[in-house]
Amino acid sequence: MPAAPARFVLTLSCGDRRGIVAAVANSIASQDCNIVESAQYGDPDSGRFFMRVAFAAPETVTKASFISGFLPVATGYGFDWQLHDLSVKPRVMILVSKLGHCLNDLLYRNSIGQLPMELASVVSNHETMRRRVEGEGLPFHFVPVDGRTKAEQEAEVLGLIEGERIDLVVLARYMQVLSDGMTDKLAGRVINIHHSFLPSFKGAKPYHRAHERGVKLIGATAHYVTAELDEGPIIEQDVGRVDHAMSAEEMVAIGRDIENTVLARAIKFHLEHRVLLNGSRTVVFR
Repeated sequence: MPAAPARFVLTLSCGDRRGIVAAVANSIASQDCNIVESAQYGDPDSGRFFMRVAFAAPETVTKASFISGFLPVATGYGFDWQLHDLSVKPRVMILVSKLGHCLNDLLYRNSIGQLPMELASVVSNHETMRRRVEGEGLPFHFVPVDGRTKAEQEAEVLGLIEGERIDLVVLARYMQVLSDGMTDKLAGRVINIHHSFLPSFKGAKPYHRAHERGVKLIGATAHYVTAELDEGPIIEQDVGRVDHAMSAEEMVAIGRDIENTVLARAIKFHLEHRVLLNGSRTVVFR
């Protein structure tokens, strides 16, 4: 018979040492739970150990009861750990400006249940995407920047994030730089997408300038947002080959398709608790 679906995901990191996998597996089994997926990685550079375990549990095991039973092992090994209940879908907010390709892609994936999330709302500093969003039956919040200070605008966005109990914020081509204060408050909870030309082609029309330089590869990067602009821990990347016969507009179209795919993958990895931070890098258990 097929294994029962996972009800919980356990993620942890600690200093690498012998016996961690056995201790975790024994603790899970001792609570009458069954491991259905397991992955681990020992980083030789940092000396850190990372692990993700998905397991099925009987109805009698709750999140609180498992934590209580697992705590002695976690304390003994010095785990930095989290237990995620898969019956509770993370609440997601999308921030967007005028370019709608990433938003459109995420709205479709959400409509067919491809992403394990509860899409709460969309926020924009422009009205451009209102009809598209409201056509999906989702709240659209217009939070303009013009005529207000950045602090005032961000305070309104943060108020929406708190009021809607948002777990993850997605910058789907949101063309505003978040302040250090906002990135600090949302550390590890904001994912951004951008083209792969940074730092060579910053600013407007990067694909056109890349076309002028005759680039042969274009791509996209999805990463967590930090105070260092576009330098947060990378979650996912991909590339596509281009050649001399392609116009700048054709390169833009290819690049946008890659951006859609990379952002969706990164969000899915995060929602499935497959991404663990390792300093300025990530460990991604695919």
